[in-house]
Amino acid sequence: MSEKAVEVRDLIKIYRLGQVEVQALRGLTVTVVKGEMVAVIGPSGSGKSTLLNIIGGLDRASAGLVKVFDVDLASLKPIELVEFRRGAVGHIFQNMNLIPMLSAAENIELPLSALGVHKEEMKKRVDELIDIIGLRERMNHKPGELSGGEQQRVAIAAALANDPPLILADEPTGDLDTENAMIVVNYLAKVNKELDKTIIMVTHDPRVARAAGRILRIQDGVIATDITPGEEMVLSRGDYSEMLKRRLAEIDIQFSLLERDLRSGSLSGDEYVARQIDLKKTRDVLSEELHRLGIVR
Repeated sequence: MSEKAVEVRDLIKIYRLGQVEVQALRGLTVTVVKGEMVAVIGPSGSGKSTLLNIIGGLDRASAGLVKVFDVDLASLKPIELVEFRRGAVGHIFQNMNLIPMLSAAENIELPLSALGVHKEEMKKRVDELIDIIGLRERMNHKPGELSGGEQQRVAIAAALANDPPLILADEPTGDLDTENAMIVVNYLAKVNKELDKTIIMVTHDPRVARAAGRILRIQDGVIATDITPGEEMVLSRGDYSEMLKRRLAEIDIQFSLLERDLRSGSLSGDEYVARQIDLKKTRDVLSEELHRLGIVR
């Protein structure tokens, strides 16, 4: 029987915004076994990032069980939760969180330095990780001198620095073009297979999701489907294509709201352009996926 890396049962997360109560997760249950690479997909606001943050100890559940490598996160005090994150979890975010004044190698060193790792051991570990991500010739460049794909590969190496058994990636390819997105996700797959890391990855991109061994779709705060990439075609004319169409309809609404906010002055021109670019990028990916299924919108 496979060992459990993550066990989530009847998970509920409620946010309170003033007098308004928002239930992000509504009794979600899922298990991830050690060595799996799992993709989490779903529409905006479905609870994907909330789930990842709770599993990674960045947020607390309102109710339900969350165990990571048999550690009950609800039982940990705040200082114990910090130690848990340092030892068990590597986080990769869409915005990469690299320090712009530091070189690629120095960004990878940072988590090791925080733990007081000896200098010689630190150098050896950084050398290993630089080779894993294939950036030996770029290791002394600062983030601003690297492409988006190279920066994200440095972020992957930094997440691996402390050798955590679990990697959580929240939209790791969200700001990348198709070519760089596939390069980054291929490196994540390499980390999963060759280093035996358990990886849970939130993504809006179906092509990226297919690199995983399982695809979980969250809808309204629960797991709506749990399939392998090979089973995806069974859903392609039903649930899967309908999900893509719903997401595209949501994006159309978001475009209209952007226009409204710009006209009302509640959104600056720069903010408008940045959000519009992000929406267009997501819309293009989803439209391409519908075309792949032979569906014309």
